[in-house]
Amino acid sequence: MTQSLTLRRPDDWHLHLRDGAMLRAVAPESARHFARAIVMPNLVPPVVTGDQAAAYRDRILAALPEGADFTPLMTLYLTEDTDPDDLTAAHASGLVTAVKLYPAGATTNSASGVRDFDKVRPVLEKMAEIGCPLCVHGEVTDAEIDIFDREAVFIDRVLDPIRRTTPGLRVVMEHITTKDGADYARDGGADLGATITTHHLVINRNHILAGGIKPHYYCLPVAKRETHRQALVAAVTSGDPSFFLGTDSAPHTDANKLLPCGCAGCFTAPNTLSILAEVFEREAALDRLEAFASLNGPAFYRLPVNDTRITLTRGDPVQYPPQLETDDGPVTLFDPGFPLHWAVEP
Repeated sequence: MTQSLTLRRPDDWHLHLRDGAMLRAVAPESARHFARAIVMPNLVPPVVTGDQAAAYRDRILAALPEGADFTPLMTLYLTEDTDPDDLTAAHASGLVTAVKLYPAGATTNSASGVRDFDKVRPVLEKMAEIGCPLCVHGEVTDAEIDIFDREAVFIDRVLDPIRRTTPGLRVVMEHITTKDGADYARDGGADLGATITTHHLVINRNHILAGGIKPHYYCLPVAKRETHRQALVAAVTSGDPSFFLGTDSAPHTDANKLLPCGCAGCFTAPNTLSILAEVFEREAALDRLEAFASLNGPAFYRLPVNDTRITLTRGDPVQYPPQLETDDGPVTLFDPGFPLHWAVEP
């Protein structure tokens, strides 16, 4: 049995760092293992201009421990008022790596998102021209669509029409949760990729609802049937370059998770690599973990792979603190529900 595994240092292609006290607490957790991360712009207010992205990047860098080797890759929040010229300048300068599309109301802090997709068509056409990727939260928000069907409906109603009418637009389907999403990404060609989270490889909807509601497993997109989880595991362990790691690590204080209308999100930054190693080991695919975590993402984003490496070793179960203390209150770490034998060497 393999006892040691060395990988190029991974990147996180979908990460929430928040702001203020939460940012100061969680940024060091991602910087410990990851070299780069696509940082989500859904603050309050959202990051919608190049100047706002620059200011947020500076706050992230200030929150990192001294000597940390971590590069935040900034994104802009797409709105119906996004200025194509501002986006072009921010992308050309290297400040902004991608633009994030939230359908209005789809997830946390998405009220400023897009309602009329025709109004953002000029921005999408400019993005196709300059090669700036569009990261999509792929769910429709129509009240009549069942929450478990919203990803599949989004592909048919929104994503496929956008791609057909905007040739050359490079798209990342973020945090896919269904076999439908995996199949579409696999067949989508070189301009389409998909991130898959750590927690969606581990939990299905029973974990949230069976035997009592588990608020710390509630996320958006919500976990689906077991058959969909299995399809995601098959996708990431296949080595297919369409799929790469985006943790969607999304910290909320326990007070906000445990409200009658609690926040969606799983905080996975500290233990993601240990969980992934367990998942890939179970599938006899440890040799493909580096592709998913370290190689496929840079290839899609046309960035170099990291020169540095990390090593995981297998031994006695790793004991992660169950909570991260912040000045805003404790944040509960995602519990996969099984022992984690793989530890990242310091």
